[in-house]
Amino acid sequence: MDSVTESGGGGSSEPTGEGSSAGGSAPLAAAAAAAPPSRYESQKRRDWNTFLQYLKNHKPPLSLARCSGAHVIEFLKYLDQFGKTKVHGSGCPYFGHPNPPAPCPCPLKQAWGSLDALIGRLRAAYEENGGRPESNPFAARAVRIYLREVREAQAKARGIPYEKKKRKRAAANVSVPPPTDVSLAGSSSSATVGADIQPETTAAGDQTGDAPPSTTAASTTV
Repeated sequence: MDSVTESGGGGSSEPTGEGSSAGGSAPLAAAAAAAPPSRYESQKRRDWNTFLQYLKNHKPPLSLARCSGAHVIEFLKYLDQFGKTKVHGSGCPYFGHPNPPAPCPCPLKQAWGSLDALIGRLRAAYEENGGRPESNPFAARAVRIYLREVREAQAKARGIPYEKKKRKRAAANVSVPPPTDVSLAGSSSSATVGADIQPETTAAGDQTGDAPPSTTAASTTV
């Protein structure tokens, strides 16, 4: 009787463990399946549906297989009517003025940054929906040229140059100064501020004696 009871108890405990593990993994799988898409994925899906609707309403209707870079540029120009960025014309007195003091009748257009990001999402959506990379109209050379022209024209019209990539390259070329002596670490607060702005010049000044170390740092070193 004792042996039957033990075997029965062991048999009942094993299925319970399996059931608990299966029951614990099922909610995790359901939660992963029900996880909402990211903001980027949601925006990409909306952009793709908007472009497909544009092709459907095109006169004459245009299929995705026949879409070219020229049609993509037409789509970008079509979106300008929904833009919110003031782009001054060459005859406007505020042409090249980043902060115009008064309103003007110049039209609102899509900002270059918005168009550039849109093309990136549509280029990815095209290939995710079965399109071949070599025939991707959003990666056409004509589209890249158009975006570059829009960027340059808006930079002149708004007086806001786009120099983000240049600043990143300049920051990457800045060399990091070597670690200083312990005595230099006790320099005054003015030397610390200078190090944040021009690390190389300040470090050289400390080493040549332009900024004498504090008395506290010298006594600590001794």
